[in-house]
Amino acid sequence: MTVPFLVDCDTGIDDAIALSYLAAHPQAEIAGIVSTGGNVAVTAVHRNNLVLAELLGVDAPIARGADRPLVQEPMFADDTHGPGGLGHAVLPESAHPGDPRTGAQLWVDLARARPGELVGLVLGPHTNLALALEIEPELPHLLRRLHFMGGAINHRGNTGPTSEWNIAVDPEAAQRVLSAFTGAAQRPVMGSLEATETVRFTQDTLDRVTELATDGGHPIARILVEALRFYFEFHQADGFGWMAHVHDPLVTAHAVTGDFASTRPLAVDVELAGTLTRGQTVGDELGRWGRAPNLEVLTEVRPDEFVEHLLETLRAGLGRLSDPAWSPRP
Repeated sequence: MTVPFLVDCDTGIDDAIALSYLAAHPQAEIAGIVSTGGNVAVTAVHRNNLVLAELLGVDAPIARGADRPLVQEPMFADDTHGPGGLGHAVLPESAHPGDPRTGAQLWVDLARARPGELVGLVLGPHTNLALALEIEPELPHLLRRLHFMGGAINHRGNTGPTSEWNIAVDPEAAQRVLSAFTGAAQRPVMGSLEATETVRFTQDTLDRVTELATDGGHPIARILVEALRFYFEFHQADGFGWMAHVHDPLVTAHAVTGDFASTRPLAVDVELAGTLTRGQTVGDELGRWGRAPNLEVLTEVRPDEFVEHLLETLRAGLGRLSDPAWSPRP
């Protein structure tokens, strides 16, 4: 039995890997994709999602989301993901028409159509989910569960000193979502930096992805190789060495399998007013707020097992997918 996922993402190198994993996993169904600006502008994100979905054989609505965050000005991570979002990869044109609905409306329509079945997976800013909650406040009770990559608990940030990118791009949206999902039948699962930064792709990982792209390999594998090469270059320039932290796929794999990490309950909120800490996700470890936990936070990650699972899932799954007659330009 497959699990249907609505994926809201700002694709993005690690988002592309996560989408490829979902398409390759036999127990996952991509029921819809919402394009959210973040790593790059929403126009580039939407183009990436349309192309990737077409190459992966994903037959699902893909809706373009909001052009900007709820309150603050947009910010992008071209230095991290490249100006088009997928590093050195050069994408073909897509014949996919996209869905005419807004990203927020797609959230609402799919959740209403499959109440208690649809799993929400947010791999970028929460803008469109926050807008969807304005249309349908019952979303937390219509979804089977919400999983998201974002935040940092007792861990340095990767955007501000204490803030993580997906939350920092639209803190108001994240705060609204956390508030709305308080009291949901199942607490949302948060994959924050202290969990996702245990996952390191090394040259060996890159070599194994490259193997998937050789000898007539699936074109998605060739895109991922060129995207990851840029990601490695960024991390090396940022002082981490020749490697890459790959965030979204861990959260995605845990959402599908429930494996590769444990969770712990925690009351979490988003700082909106701090002059030095805006966008920080604050966890009340000592219970000072007197609030019940509103999230399950990923912990005790087994990164080596996860990377092996990811690579094997891509190998087996991409092998099952038909190979479109297209080869990306070098």
